[in-house]
Amino acid sequence: MNTVLTVLIAVLVFGFLIFIHELGHFLTARAFGVRVYEFSIGMGPKLLWFDSKKSGIRYQLCMFPFGGYVNFGEEGKDDADFSEDPKALSNQKPYKRFIIMAAGGVVNLLAGFILMFAVVVSSQLGSTVVAGFPEEIRHEEVCTADYGLQSGDKVVSVGGKRVHTSMELDYEILRNGITPLEVVVLRGGEYVTLEITFPTETTSGQITGTRDFSLYEEPKTFSSVMSHTFYRSICTVRMVWESLYDLITGRFGIEAVSGPVGITTTMGEAASYGFVPLLHMVAIISINLGIVNLFPLPALDGGRLVFVIIEMIRRKPISRELEAKIHGIGMLLLLLLTVFIMFKDIRALF
Repeated sequence: MNTVLTVLIAVLVFGFLIFIHELGHFLTARAFGVRVYEFSIGMGPKLLWFDSKKSGIRYQLCMFPFGGYVNFGEEGKDDADFSEDPKALSNQKPYKRFIIMAAGGVVNLLAGFILMFAVVVSSQLGSTVVAGFPEEIRHEEVCTADYGLQSGDKVVSVGGKRVHTSMELDYEILRNGITPLEVVVLRGGEYVTLEITFPTETTSGQITGTRDFSLYEEPKTFSSVMSHTFYRSICTVRMVWESLYDLITGRFGIEAVSGPVGITTTMGEAASYGFVPLLHMVAIISINLGIVNLFPLPALDGGRLVFVIIEMIRRKPISRELEAKIHGIGMLLLLLLTVFIMFKDIRALF
């Protein structure tokens, strides 16, 4: 795909996801009557801005589209003394601050689920019922049919994990199929347990399992569409959490992590296959953004939530100065990691 078009798509996608994330914070704050100073899409130098005479809120668009924020006063409004302002976020009850801080990530998760619904409606629904073993996808050395899998079998679980859709089935095989797995199938009304060694393949230095059999399509009904939307979304959530676990435990190296540049490249590849693959990619990014932002790490919304929870337990807040320093250090480390990943992604392009 044309590089300019790819970058444009990425800017629009990131801009949209950041906008709805900050909109979640903004709307919940306004609903609770909390004072808002700025609503910013993007980071860095200001390009466009508008000051509302009615609310006093500055709405602005900044140069770099990979970020944004809602300024409640903590960001440093030089001419504002909000310490005694009853509408300031810092003077709100903990539960209100918790809801406002969590709202951004929650909105991204909901948006991801809605986008996943659109993907499911526009796609074929893959079941977990084995249709056959086509020659074009059979492995030369290993075939799951040799381990007792038969056409017509409905795969119920893989490695102890229940599967409801082809996406879940493929994910379990991809992640855990590098070793023999216990597979439970429904055959003729009875459950049969098989020990299967799946074919493997190596991609970007990572060994993964692969499926060597085709699956029947599932009729598209309201019930099946909603079921696939739910299970695909939940599977995506699991993918994010388990990818982080794999990164921490060393199964995947830092080369498996992508930043804005790598994601933009992947987005361009998805768009080259059509609108639905691109939409699926956006749904995954939105869910990913929602979960990552809720991680309990300094500078992220999840890190701020940790301080609110501690305050609820202690029944008194931690020093605002100490919290600000911790988040500042977290932001610096996050920026350094982002720059490192960005250069890694750029180097990979060449």
